[in-house]
Amino acid sequence: MAAAAADTILTHFADTGRTPPEFDLIVTGDLGAVGSELLIDLVGRKGHDISKNHRDCGIEIYDPKTQDTHAGGSGCGCAAVTFAAKYYEELKSGKINRILFCPTGALMSPTSAQQGQSIPSISHAVELVKTGILG
Repeated sequence: MAAAAADTILTHFADTGRTPPEFDLIVTGDLGAVGSELLIDLVGRKGHDISKNHRDCGIEIYDPKTQDTHAGGSGCGCAAVTFAAKYYEELKSGKINRILFCPTGALMSPTSAQQGQSIPSISHAVELVKTGILG
């Protein structure tokens, strides 16, 4: 899923002309620690450093000291919960003003898995900006 997130983030930068420093946060969900490191490396190879403002919903929601979350959990669950409970509130309060929110997921197919094929992954991007209408 890190590759899908990297492609989505890089495409967003290319389409909008924005760069990582223009975002308070670039949030994925859920790559976990392993996928987040890979994402930062993949995006960095294309000349963009997201290490300072990248957050991952799986890392935010799980406790790595008590839970084995090296490779993440449920992207759709982590992204929804973390956005609704944390990032939306931070946008409303003005703590952050611009976020690139990139949930991730696996396109699970029992047939593909039974045939030993790889599992395709997906990521989409939603850019959210603090305006006077939040709240």
